[in-house]
Amino acid sequence: MQRKVIQLTLLKIFAIAFLMGSATYGQSLGDVARENREKQNAEDASTMKPKVITNADLPKDLNTNQGAREAPPAASAADGSKATDRRLADHRSAQQRLAEQRAAEQWKRQILAQKNKMATLQAKIDQLNASIQSANGSVQSEGPYNPRQMQRVAQIQQQLDEQKRKLDQMQEAARHAGMHTAVYDP
Repeated sequence: MQRKVIQLTLLKIFAIAFLMGSATYGQSLGDVARENREKQNAEDASTMKPKVITNADLPKDLNTNQGAREAPPAASAADGSKATDRRLADHRSAQQRLAEQRAAEQWKRQILAQKNKMATLQAKIDQLNASIQSANGSVQSEGPYNPRQMQRVAQIQQQLDEQKRKLDQMQEAARHAGMHTAVYDP
């Protein structure tokens, strides 16, 4: 028991000595921050900062600036500006293709949703017609068994016709927007 007490006391003494030793030899937080700031400033000074291109730097009309670029004062500057112009043109065309793809996908989604609405209405009409036929046993020339069901079929048929007109309008608008057949007639 006495041995454990001695061990604990020694352990406490070593811990206190260690903490006091590190406190006297350690750096202050301000010194560490100052060193880090100096190191970061040195790294920032050594690296080249990126050039920011604004709309004012871009040419207004590509055709008028091409003549100016053909006879530059220095050949190396012309090569650099041509490469930059090529990259900008490639970036613009990639963005335009992406925008066209998004528009095509949006048209396609809308047209498919419209076709799904029409298919749902047609399924309701078929279901009602089947229930009318099963109630009568067969189609009879004397008229339907339930006039409400026939009235409901006529209402749904009107809705279906309206949805068909909307689909035709959507497809025509997609054609006028320059969409491919696969977009407006999926």
